[in-house]
Amino acid sequence: MKNGNVDMTSGSFAKNIVQFTIPLILTAMLQILFIACDDMLILGAFVGSKALAAVGATNYIVNLFVNTFLGLSVGINVVVAQSIGAEDRDKTQKAVHTAIASSIIFGILLATLGKFFSGTCLELMNTPADIIDQSALYLSIYFLSTPATLIFSFGSAILRAQGDSHHPFVYMTIAGIADVILCAFFVIICHLDVAGVALGTLMSQYLSSILVIKHLMREKGICNLSLHKLKVYGDVLKEILRIGIPSGLSSIIFSISNMQIQSSINLFGSAAVAGCSASSTIEGFVYAATNSVMQAAISFTGQNAGAKKYDNIPKVLVWCLIYSSVIGTVLGGLVLLIDEPLLSLFIEPSDVEFAILRNRIILIPFMFCGTMDTFAGTLRGLGKAALPTAVYLIGVCGFRILWVHTVFKATMSLKVLFMSYPISWVITTAAHFVCYLVVMKRIRQSSETY
Repeated sequence: MKNGNVDMTSGSFAKNIVQFTIPLILTAMLQILFIACDDMLILGAFVGSKALAAVGATNYIVNLFVNTFLGLSVGINVVVAQSIGAEDRDKTQKAVHTAIASSIIFGILLATLGKFFSGTCLELMNTPADIIDQSALYLSIYFLSTPATLIFSFGSAILRAQGDSHHPFVYMTIAGIADVILCAFFVIICHLDVAGVALGTLMSQYLSSILVIKHLMREKGICNLSLHKLKVYGDVLKEILRIGIPSGLSSIIFSISNMQIQSSINLFGSAAVAGCSASSTIEGFVYAATNSVMQAAISFTGQNAGAKKYDNIPKVLVWCLIYSSVIGTVLGGLVLLIDEPLLSLFIEPSDVEFAILRNRIILIPFMFCGTMDTFAGTLRGLGKAALPTAVYLIGVCGFRILWVHTVFKATMSLKVLFMSYPISWVITTAAHFVCYLVVMKRIRQSSETY
């Protein structure tokens, strides 16, 4: 540990990656739990299914608008990590202040876009007339929180870049608990329904953003933030966007491919939709864990690339591949052991068979989803963010769309449809591996020439 942060360029990578990744896993899982508490336990229990549907109808819109901008946090993570590894204090300071300044600017832009276009999106998605007004109300409040969302995301990326995954976990926990309490107060006591959930989210997001800003201002080292120095440095922002924009596009690519899959599931009726939705929710916990390993790969690779310790990068990759594979296999296996009684708690018995079918096909080979993302994270840490995005576009989105319109169309089988997931993971992992070998070969040749 260096100054309380995990050492990313020396020592035992096996140990250091674990120390860094565990808080990330807990953060991701707590975030899912807090959202479930807001929606399922509070809104669903005390207001009703219609209010729950109104909030659920906004998910694709929120993901479309917010995740694109959140992808920029990957660019911040890489730029800050590489500059820390290179011991370039001036560039690190520029990156820190550019990140926070741009989070405010982009947050306001995102709030504006959400206000003006979310209603149109709800109409284009054929949102049912009996919930569209509530959905619009929720979004009108929710998008006011986007500046805080980006501040926390970008600030957390700075902390992760220097090896600190502990404090983002603490701040997320505090904000998450506040969110649940506030939502319960606004919904149960004040009877504000969907507006209450949105208000609770808004206030907790601003709490988390204040906590991360105060932490950065107290930093004594290279990542110290001074509010009067906030400024967008064009050269640094350009580098952040070069890495961050492709990362944001990756989430859009996954959304497009998943929408294709969902439209095919819809053909099998409401029971299939409910069962697959439940399965997807459970899968989210497993994915949150393996995705945290990808975040570790980005940060560790970034610092070592900046320090020009290229021999460390394969070591980081190997340990991240081991951990993502073990986590995906173990957690996937645990879910399969208890999935039937677990699913029976919140979906109808007639829907369970569809969830179990999906779980068996997706969770058994889930390690390949982890390896696919780990290779992508390593490439991003090396500053080659466009490569994994292009591979995702072809190997995930392109393949799944092709599969839906050929193999699935010929069989009209849910089992065949779900097989598109593991097959696309294996194909994309292989393509990422080739890209990694080519990139590392060029980096080594350039360093030897230099």
